[in-house]
Parts: sequence; C-alpha cells; structure tokens
Amino acid sequence: MKKHILVSAIVAALALTGCNKDKEAAADGKAVKSTVINEKSTEMQKVSFLLGYNTGKDMKELDSEIDLDIFYKAMKDGFDGKENALTDEEIKALATAYEKRKTEEAKKKFDETAAKNKADGEKFLAENAKKEGVQTTASGLQYKVITEGTGKQPKATDTVVVHYEGKLLDGKVFDSSYERQMPAQFPLNKVIKGWTEGLQLMKEGSKYEFYVPSELAYGAEGNQNIEPNSVLIFTVELLTEAQAKEAAAKAQAELEKQMKAMQEAQAAQQSAGEAAKTDAAGQDQAKK
Repeated sequence: MKKHILVSAIVAALALTGCNKDKEAAADGKAVKSTVINEKSTEMQKVSFLLGYNTGKDMKELDSEIDLDIFYKAMKDGFDGKENALTDEEIKALATAYEKRKTEEAKKKFDETAAKNKADGEKFLAENAKKEGVQTTASGLQYKVITEGTGKQPKATDTVVVHYEGKLLDGKVFDSSYERQMPAQFPLNKVIKGWTEGLQLMKEGSKYEFYVPSELAYGAEGNQNIEPNSVLIFTVELLTEAQAKEAAAKAQAELEKQMKAMQEAQAAQQSAGEAAKTDAAGQDQAKK
C-alpha cells in the first residue's frame, strides 16, 4: 500500500510540474534552472529530485519563513526512523500557537491592504471623475464611451455576449476574454453590480470603459484574485449577434489550430521514440 501511495505521489508531481512549467517560465523569465540532476542522472535520482522540488515549492507557499536547515535535517531524521523530538502534547500546543499567530498576521495584513485600497480607490475616482468624457451615475459607477453602438440595449434579465479586459489600478490585468480569444456570455443579473448597471447603458456594438467602485465590485472582502476594497477598471465591448458569431468562429479556428499543432508534436515525439528504439535494437543486434 505504501508503495502505491509513493507511485501516486510521483505521478501527481509529474502532472503538476507539467501543467505549471509553461506558466512559471512566463511568470519569471529570469528563473535559474536547477542543476541538481542532469541527463545522466538515474531514474530514482530524478524521482527523488521531483519529490524534493515539489515539496520545496509547497513549503514556500505554505510559509516562506520555513527554516530550511532544520527542515532538511528533520526530513533526514524522519527518513532514518529517528524518534520525534516533540511529544504529542508539544505538537498540539505548537500547532495551536502557530495557527493563532498566522491568523492574526493574516488579518492584520488584510486590514492594512483593505485600508490602503480604500484610500487609493477614493483618490482615483475623485480625480478620474474630473477627466474629459468620464460620466458618473447615481451609484458612483464611472464610465467613458469609447465607441457608441447602434444595436439594442440589454435589460438586467438578458444574457449578453462581450469581450472585456479587467485591470487593477496599478494596470495589472486580472481577467481578459481577449487573452482567451473567446468572448464571454452571461446573464446580466449574475455578475457584479457595476457590470449589471453599466452594460444596461450600452447598445450592442458599443465599447465602454468602466471604473467600478469596490462596493459595486467585490467589496470589502474581495476574492481570490481581487484584494479587498479594490476599484476595478474594465474595457467592455457589447457584441452584436454578428460580432458574437464571428468571434466564436475565430475562437474555434484557433482551437483547431492548437489541437493540430499538439497532435503533430505528439506524432513527432512518438516517431522519435520509435526511431530511438530501432537504433538501440540495431546496436544490440550488432553486438551479438
């Protein structure tokens, strides 16, 4: 059973590494490649590296203050079967104290971030409201018309098709249908209040920029990708039926192109593998 658990852990590590590799490379082009193993390393050396590498990444996400020197030594002691230096009572007390401290630190950081974002947001909206072309509704939503369409205007109960980009005040893009190359479709009464109100101001074929106060977005709680009290900036295109069909066709064509490239890469890899096996078999035969 333990061997099965180890195999499962290795397979999971391989899958996770494969999924994250491209994303990590794009996120940090200056990352230094590990030199712990190389092409001459044995299978178990590579397995050991993979388990250690992913454990290290997980530990950093858990708590960047981990004492690596202690961690390495404790891992070896555990591997060697040495007795735990802490009693069960000490472990429980340590866990309680650690969780309490980390919770208090997280709350303090959250509150500080919320206060800063609130102040920054209020300042931005006050200055932005004075800019040419920016209009403010009774709710505090601000918007600017980039292109005015001539199609129909949606109601809150309608489902719309849009292309959009969402940014934070620092310019960071947190969501974009343009990057996905696929327009989004959703009911207007199932999105943030700023969108429900703002898109009803638009006509199909229009392109607006919205400046959404936090209370009309994700509020004082925020979410996984949005900090508390964040003002959000959206560029939104409300697509006509013809535009939506055209965008869907382009997205389908791009998807088919990517699938074809993937299949060709897999075929090339399989062909190379078969060629290597043939060469190896030929070399073995020659030795005989």
